[in-house]
Amino acid sequence: MAPPQELVVTLEGKVIRVLLAEEREMVRGAFLVLLAQESDIDVVANLGYSNGILSAARLHRPEVAVIGMDMPSADDLSIVQKIHDEIPETRTLILTNRGHPGAVRQALKIGVGGFLHKDSPPEKLVSTIRDLAAGHRVIDADLAVSAWQTPPPPLTERELEVLRLVATGSAVPDIAAQLHLSPGTIRNYLTTAESKLNARTRVDAVRIAVDAGWL
Repeated sequence: MAPPQELVVTLEGKVIRVLLAEEREMVRGAFLVLLAQESDIDVVANLGYSNGILSAARLHRPEVAVIGMDMPSADDLSIVQKIHDEIPETRTLILTNRGHPGAVRQALKIGVGGFLHKDSPPEKLVSTIRDLAAGHRVIDADLAVSAWQTPPPPLTERELEVLRLVATGSAVPDIAAQLHLSPGTIRNYLTTAESKLNARTRVDAVRIAVDAGWL
């Protein structure tokens, strides 16, 4: 009589512990159903996208953290960076609908293990989780080509960070408080960014940076 499937997995290969974070409940539910069919994958935590991701990663220490980000921002990627810093054994996989080149480049820079479109075939998600757990890196081909073909921005990381916050609708005093800088310093960054991009206003600078794929 064949042993139970769980016993086979335990003896023949390690079960991959996965953290799943996706703010859209219907999408997260579909991912859970998909992954539940795989005997070598165990979703140890599933949650809506929030700051709870880091605490869940600390608690469960998964082999792979699958994180849905429709439009990866600096704050989103800072959470990923903290996972890498605090739990280096956890590989991260970002699922996105809109992989802007700048976000992809920044994700690769901080060591993200995988970057896929959410509309990738279901089997691609499963195989990517296994590849990441085995130590490989998997980047969607179209996202990779777009990232490397887009010229790098003429702006510094700080200037880009300030523009990202402007793009969210934050006012100068709010940006200054968030970055622990003075309002005057923030205005200087914006003036420099506008000059480098030949923009008429800060809103125009944001538009140019977004269109170029830098934000």
